[in-house]
Amino acid sequence: MWTKIVPITALIASVALSGGTAHAEPTTPVGGAALGSRGLVIPAGVKKPPTSKATSYVIADADTGQVLAAKDAHGKYLPASTIKALTALTLIPKLDKNQKVRPSQNACNQEGSAVGLTPKVTYKVDDLFKALMMASGNDAAMALAETNGGVPQTMRDMNALAKRLQAYDTVAKTPSGLDQPGQSSSAYDLALIARAGLANPDFRRYISTKTTRFPAPKGHYEISNHNKLLWRYDGMIGVKNGYTSKARASFVGAATRGGHTIVVSIMRHEGFFWDEVASLLDWGFSVRGKAQPVGQLVNPLPDPALAAPPARAPATPANSVTPAAQPPLLDTAASRQSDSTRTVGALVIGGGLLFGLVWLGLGIRRRRARSRL
Repeated sequence: MWTKIVPITALIASVALSGGTAHAEPTTPVGGAALGSRGLVIPAGVKKPPTSKATSYVIADADTGQVLAAKDAHGKYLPASTIKALTALTLIPKLDKNQKVRPSQNACNQEGSAVGLTPKVTYKVDDLFKALMMASGNDAAMALAETNGGVPQTMRDMNALAKRLQAYDTVAKTPSGLDQPGQSSSAYDLALIARAGLANPDFRRYISTKTTRFPAPKGHYEISNHNKLLWRYDGMIGVKNGYTSKARASFVGAATRGGHTIVVSIMRHEGFFWDEVASLLDWGFSVRGKAQPVGQLVNPLPDPALAAPPARAPATPANSVTPAAQPPLLDTAASRQSDSTRTVGALVIGGGLLFGLVWLGLGIRRRRARSRL
């Protein structure tokens, strides 16, 4: 068991160009060397966290990003429906919440947990997000993905956002979390995703709503949030739980007390975990600010659109360019991080620009050589 604190190390990053976008390829554990341990990692001089049957977990201070304790933080496991937090985080800024959607039969026929969508009803996107995050509707996940241009496009968007968050353990294959070969996440990544989501007011509204009326062919019916701690734990904000027979139980949640927020994520739990999560949250509140952290929830990387702005067009009224704005939820999440991790994005982007210039120079020389033939 680790009790000695290992200082947070800078990421050694290599840069690969893919479609003109630079991506970090970390060679050390994201968030600190100690987080690479498969065993329990806790600060020296504090009591152990309560026992948990989870194979992997992270307890973190959402305000500072400090990881207070971890067990196999970067272990890759099937995420089940906790991946819906990434689905929501990706699509909330992209879809108009007042847009009307008539779901396809394919969406309505999704297996597993469902809210009961029907092609006979037109739903607002806002309704679908409630169904996604409250009732864990796989049908709602598919309807939202189809509204975003289809599953392939939504997977590209989700995985691009995961990379921007530096959630490198996460590979999304479905918008719902239904098991697929190659799909994965980690307790560390779930904490990163949750922390970014908490900065978005709509995300917070969906995850914290206990019950709501949902459209039906004749009127409405009531749906309830699957997160039992919303009723049991003082200050619980919410986030997402999940379960499949292969993934077993997973959960990521956040609670606020005394103006401070703690995030707990667990993966591959075999049984009833609600009381364990409550105890882990209690422990996080008890040691927050009193112990040296064992790691750090890192900053989101800068928006590639801002890092490499398009070439200027002639300044005429008919031809003007407006740079894409960075999603405010990620701006806010980054602003809450500590200075200890802000150098990571600069290293990655700086390396990416240097590599890009070299690549461009080689391309120009090759074109000139061909022109002489």
